[in-house]
Amino acid sequence: MLALQLLINGLVTGSALGVVAVSFSLVFSTAKIFHVAHAGVYTMAGYLAWSLTTRGVPSLAALVIVVLICAAVGALIEHQLYDRLKQRNATHLVVLIASIGLLAVMQNTISAVYTPNILQFPLPWTSEVVSLGGIRLTWSQILTVGLSLLAYAAIVFVANRTILGKRIRAVASNPFLAEITRLEPRKVYVHVIAIASALVALPGVMVPLDLGLQPYGGLTPLLTATIAMIAGGVGSLHGAYILAIAIALMQNLCLLVIPGEWSIGVTFFIFVFFMLFRPTGLFTRH
Repeated sequence: MLALQLLINGLVTGSALGVVAVSFSLVFSTAKIFHVAHAGVYTMAGYLAWSLTTRGVPSLAALVIVVLICAAVGALIEHQLYDRLKQRNATHLVVLIASIGLLAVMQNTISAVYTPNILQFPLPWTSEVVSLGGIRLTWSQILTVGLSLLAYAAIVFVANRTILGKRIRAVASNPFLAEITRLEPRKVYVHVIAIASALVALPGVMVPLDLGLQPYGGLTPLLTATIAMIAGGVGSLHGAYILAIAIALMQNLCLLVIPGEWSIGVTFFIFVFFMLFRPTGLFTRH
């Protein structure tokens, strides 16, 4: 029964990490930016939701507001930081350092405003336990899985069935050709990071409902998401999501045989394995 509970917990964690991985993969494969500040948007979403709910805003309304704010912040980051650096012919290393610096600013600002202590949401219903055949889940965990699956389905639909999705794929495949055919890659990059920021706001809010808020808690999910993206195949949304779930399952099931503090080692082992034997990932996009 313990193994089954760990398996279910892994699915819950993996579904949330999958959204982080998919959103990060969308940015990296399209804009070719290692968007480390994505972890800052993830963290910011949780604190914004906490601020709204503590002031009496209904939970659903707070979630919608946070998603819109995060989308706007993502668009602002691309337009005012990354795009300006690209116009100055900045190297990928300079853009990476700028993204790391932005993440540090966001994390320290959050810590200064909200204190570095763990904060819990003032929503009693989130900790209510539902028993399903011996498996115990909180309502926040159930909602995490549901919203994560909806977000994943939505981004796959947008990528494959809409005009914007076709523009994004065209720009990702050949930015130069997209420029001369007037697909406006710069606008596409803004849209992509805005969409990715809106997506990452969902796990950024739902996961802290169960685990609490920490100013520096966004780096570990981003690390796992990055490894899932690489192992799944850069540019493959399906691969990123599936590998994120697989990594979370392995981390949870490893608790049966090793202490919890060592479970993160499984993630690095997967990363090393794929770098040595399958550097293009399992689901390489053609």
